[in-house]
Amino acid sequence: MLSVSLDTLRVFLHVLAATVWVGGQLTLAFLVPALRATGEGVTKAAARAFDRVAWPAYAILLATGVWNLLDGIGDDPAYRRTLEVKVAVVVVSGVTAFLHARAKTRGALAAFGALSGLSALAALFLGVMLG
Repeated sequence: MLSVSLDTLRVFLHVLAATVWVGGQLTLAFLVPALRATGEGVTKAAARAFDRVAWPAYAILLATGVWNLLDGIGDDPAYRRTLEVKVAVVVVSGVTAFLHARAKTRGALAAFGALSGLSALAALFLGVMLG
């Protein structure tokens, strides 16, 4: 059996947090129409409940991402550029999720929600490229 290392723990926490952040956004996005049909305020209550797990997951993503950076990124310029783009996309995902949570109009909710979800998916894809 392979041994468990600190690197294993770091990658596990990063993937777990990405699962919650990205998977949770996708799941909630597909549930919104059904939640809206059940009554006033249900969607907002579900979003608040998701926030209680999503934001800690995002914080873990940031922390383990910095930990990954400190572990060394090597000298490959293509890898470094991909990592820089991933970091920017992760920031966009967090900022747009924050704006989505504070949006007052249906249009802003939709736009910021879509931007957050798409940027989260892009960050996930870039992370797979880097893996």
